[in-house]
Amino acid sequence: MARAGLTAERLTRAGAELADEVGFDKVTVAALARQFGVKDASLYSHLKNSQDLRTRIALLALEEMADRVASALAGRAGQDALEAFAHAYRDYAREHPGRYAAAQLRLDPEVAAASAGVRHAQMTRAILRGYDLAEPDRTHAVRLLGSVFHGYISLESGGSFDHSSPGTQETWARVLDALDALLRNWPAP
Repeated sequence: MARAGLTAERLTRAGAELADEVGFDKVTVAALARQFGVKDASLYSHLKNSQDLRTRIALLALEEMADRVASALAGRAGQDALEAFAHAYRDYAREHPGRYAAAQLRLDPEVAAASAGVRHAQMTRAILRGYDLAEPDRTHAVRLLGSVFHGYISLESGGSFDHSSPGTQETWARVLDALDALLRNWPAP
C-alpha cells in the first residue's frame, strides 16, 4: 500500500530540492526515504530505483530551465537574445546547483527525444537565426555555445575563478561579447 501523500511528482520535487542542498550525486531513494521518514520500500511503488529518480530530476530540471530560457528570450534577437539565454542558464545553475548537475545527466535516447532538452536545442537554434548561419555551421555554433556556457558555469561553480581578478561577472560579460563577435563573423570553412 502506498503511503498517503507520496507521489512520483512529490518525490521528484523533493529529490530536486535535496540535490540542490547536498549535490545531485548524493541523491538516492534511501536518502529521499530518510527525508520523508519512511522505509525505502515505501518509495518503490512510485519510483523504480535510484536511476529512475535521477532521471525524473533531470527531466524536471530540463523543463524548468527551458521555461526560464523561453521567458528570457521573449521578444529578443541577436546579441540581446544571446545574453538573455546565457544569463538565464547561468542564473539557474547558481540558484539550483543540484538540478543543474541533474540536467547534464545522459538520458536514454528515447527519453531524451521527448524531454525539454529538445526545446533547449530549438531555442539555441532560434538565437542563431539572428546570426545568419547555415548548416553545418549552425550545428557547430550550437555546440560551441553549449560548451562555453557549461564550461564557464562548471569552472565558476567549482571555485576555479575565486582567487583571480577581474571578477567573474566582468569575464562573463566579455565572454558573451566575444561570442557575439564570433557569431557575427563566423569563419568560412
